[in-house]
Amino acid sequence: MSWTQRIKNAFGYGQIETAEPSEVPSQPQPVREAVSAQSNGEEGWRRLSGGLESINERDLAPMAQDRMQKLAEYLWQSNLLANRLTELPLAYLLAEGVSLQCKDEEHQKLINQFWSDPINNWPLKLQGRVRALGLLGEQCYIANVREGDGFVRLGYLDPRQIATVVNDPGNPEQPIGVVTKRDNRGRQYKYRVIVLGEDSELFSENTCRIRAEEFTDGECLLYQLNKFPNGSRGRSDLLGQMDWLDAYDEFLFNELDRIGYLRSFVWDVELKGADDNAVKAYEKTFVPPGPNSTFVHNDSVKLEAKSPSLQAADTSQSARLLRNHVLGGSTMPEHWFGGAGDVNRAVGAEMGEPTFKMYSMRQAFLRIMLEEIGRHVLLCQARTKGETPDWSQDKWQVTAVFPELLNRDITKFAAAMQQLVSSVVQMIDAGLMTEETALKIVADVAQRFGQDFDAKAELEAAREEAEARQAKRAAADVFTNLPADLVAAKAEAQAAATGQSHG
Repeated sequence: MSWTQRIKNAFGYGQIETAEPSEVPSQPQPVREAVSAQSNGEEGWRRLSGGLESINERDLAPMAQDRMQKLAEYLWQSNLLANRLTELPLAYLLAEGVSLQCKDEEHQKLINQFWSDPINNWPLKLQGRVRALGLLGEQCYIANVREGDGFVRLGYLDPRQIATVVNDPGNPEQPIGVVTKRDNRGRQYKYRVIVLGEDSELFSENTCRIRAEEFTDGECLLYQLNKFPNGSRGRSDLLGQMDWLDAYDEFLFNELDRIGYLRSFVWDVELKGADDNAVKAYEKTFVPPGPNSTFVHNDSVKLEAKSPSLQAADTSQSARLLRNHVLGGSTMPEHWFGGAGDVNRAVGAEMGEPTFKMYSMRQAFLRIMLEEIGRHVLLCQARTKGETPDWSQDKWQVTAVFPELLNRDITKFAAAMQQLVSSVVQMIDAGLMTEETALKIVADVAQRFGQDFDAKAELEAAREEAEARQAKRAAADVFTNLPADLVAAKAEAQAAATGQSHG
């Protein structure tokens, strides 16, 4: 049994069914590392995802969906490379924490209450939820709304318990309901997918009827990754790498076995002129010499230690090729996984840019997800008060604040800002550029510092502030004439002082 198979058995993945329900054999078939056409039934390597057939062009078959999720969990637990592909993005996205913010104080208070509620507990649970989202491709939260004040608590529905996701018949891009698998008691639940707004304003009459009559067990928030617009199920981030991750693990375990073989040796004993009986008799009494011991013999006995010569070439390049194939598919630089090669600090920083672009895209998805959850919290309370939210107003906006993906060296941006400002001022003075256009150019560089502003509004505010500052300075510089009586008294005092000095 191979090392990989032992680990799979230890994690309970030694037997994973891949057939359709009508084709399931009487005994579960073990997952083997593969049987090729030339192997005559001996164990070898085959694709872990070999059973992930599609039910159509957009989704995996139900059993293939289950298998994909099981394998993603297994690889995250047992495969170091898969674990890093999952945990490194998570660290960049969430390491410093995430918060939801509103401009309206009352709404902010409600959001804080929801975010830190002992059951919701997003500061503690967000990391695990985002990890599961990437591994399983889906997240589903059952929304429980408290009567009276509309406070929202979210329950977690394991994606592996989802039987199917139903899309709008008139708009296959929009999911409208989630159907669970049957539990141990044979119960099945159907939840309406939450869409912010009233069904009568968002869906057709037929869709409203389906949601009202079929999905009667509550409401849920559904978020999916790596799916086609008209697909119904999300897919794991590791789906494309599953086979290669397992092959890399198998390669390393085989290398471990090979190293063990290279270090092994046998004692070769040669008896000159001995017949079979003498050889067998000597074999029974022979004791291999221990370290630092003495082996005494005559010239008819020859003892020699022999080790295997497997003629094995250096496999480091093969390991690097296989590892980089997986890392490249995940847009992760080689030096992030310990394979520095010829990378220096400058080159390493440039190589990380595509990776951070991918992380920014995932962060944008999470931001939209959390902001929608926050708006749903506000909507539920508004309904209890008979209010209708106007999502265009700032008071109803919710902003998810994430940590910076990368602490950039801003010295080069500061130098660029100084040169840029000098250049645009010269062009304004020469009449070659308007102030508004110049400020737009400056705003592009200011974004590198995390400052985003509207050039036109900023220009108007700056002019008003400059005028106010100039008026204040002018008021302080104006000479004020003294009253006439004070001027006469001052002149008399000066004349008296002059006469005394002459006397």
